[in-house]
Amino acid sequence: MIVNAELFVKDLPGQLVGSLEPISLLDGNIVEVVHNRERIINHRICINVTFEMEDKEQLCRLKDVWRSKDIIISRLGSVYQTYSMEYMLIGNFDGGMIEDMMKEAGQTISLDATDIRYSSKAGTSVRRTAMIAAKTRSEEDLDMLDRFLDEKCKEADITYVRGV
Repeated sequence: MIVNAELFVKDLPGQLVGSLEPISLLDGNIVEVVHNRERIINHRICINVTFEMEDKEQLCRLKDVWRSKDIIISRLGSVYQTYSMEYMLIGNFDGGMIEDMMKEAGQTISLDATDIRYSSKAGTSVRRTAMIAAKTRSEEDLDMLDRFLDEKCKEADITYVRGV
């Protein structure tokens, strides 16, 4: 699992190393460290560290070590990778139809986030353009979304462009 932690350590020499060393000692792999000397609270400096750990048991042991070293854990959470894609739809539709389509997609596909924007032309023409930005938690879900949108757009005679 990938974890991100925001820690506050005393502003003393060796505290940065002292906060990172337990991660390695518990077989963790440090991915990124930001030592923010500009963010000081109660004479403690903020450290943001992203790391990989095998399981939750190791993470619990790490938290115990940090507490024993008087390191304040401000925030601790899992990080996960997302896969994003953008789509453009062109055709005769309204915003409700596109939102319903994405709601239906979300019932079978693990969508992490979606952003839908569409044009609203005045006049007699109902031809519109919609931009959809979607994030999923796996490549398989992204492939399923591609197939879903392709099928729904064919049914509704909407032009579908992937990867805008």
